Amino acid sequence: MNTTRRAVLATALLGAFTTFPALAAKPLTIGFSQVGAESEWRTANTLSIKDAAKKEGVNLKFADAQQRQENQVKAIRSFIAQRVDVIAFSPVVESGWETVLREAKDAKIPVILTDRAVNVTDQSLYAAFIGSDFVEEGRRAGRWLIERAAKTPDRTFNIVELQGTVGSAPAIDRKNGFAEVIAANPKLKITRSQTGDFTRAKGKEVMEAFLKAQGKSINVLYAHNDDMAIGAIQAIEEAGLKPGVDILVISIDGVKGAFQAMIAGKMNVTVECSPLLGPQLMSIARDVVAGKPVPKRITTVEGVFPAEVAAKELPNRKY
Repeated sequence: MNTTRRAVLATALLGAFTTFPALAAKPLTIGFSQVGAESEWRTANTLSIKDAAKKEGVNLKFADAQQRQENQVKAIRSFIAQRVDVIAFSPVVESGWETVLREAKDAKIPVILTDRAVNVTDQSLYAAFIGSDFVEEGRRAGRWLIERAAKTPDRTFNIVELQGTVGSAPAIDRKNGFAEVIAANPKLKITRSQTGDFTRAKGKEVMEAFLKAQGKSINVLYAHNDDMAIGAIQAIEEAGLKPGVDILVISIDGVKGAFQAMIAGKMNVTVECSPLLGPQLMSIARDVVAGKPVPKRITTVEGVFPAEVAAKELPNRKY
């Protein structure tokens, strides 16, 4: 075989090897444990993560915890056993993660938190957190009420609060942020506060109890998410009152259902909390696996939407 033929054959073989599927780079595998499917927000969050994984060619192992921490711990241990490249999860509650996260660290599998943070003594147990500033969300809700109350300075506002899941980061932080801001006005008083577990059904149930106990003395409802607010709106209407008028309704998330409620005059404001974290998660996961430095906390940019802008903004909503 002459030199020219050898060169041609070598080039052909090289091309075959470089395009042969078996030699393609191994796809990134992410094990993701989701809180559950308790709200419109969570459904949109799950869809964003699944769509982003598919688009990026990521092998996604998805587990639904059904709002139970023990299910998430079990899922994380399963991901460790399967030797995934990255573990990501949105924790049901803040505490109780030290042991399983240390197991992931010992297995040299990086962990990324999405949407909700954890309370751990060793910050090296996770690589990054992607999500919202829940305290600031609570503050934004409080600032809206402060501004509204300033229009009637002699009036006292009795506030009932629908909290999220007990022990969860958004429930703790949204409560604290709101309380911090309204403390500036002594006429703003939280008279009752109880968990609605972030669900529409529970929000309705708890609001019914609030109305039975306080009736027309309730002036404001502050709900930690839109689904609870929408459930509570139904309870307010069934009690013969007008949500958004007789009782101001303040909520957090910014889902389409909240904008529809505002357009109908039944909700006054929603504070945005974007669930569209999928693309960010895929990008950060690739960087972490590649050994690139990533920010410890990545905060999403969000806004506040009062009823006055709901009709204009609704067509722009993606969730």
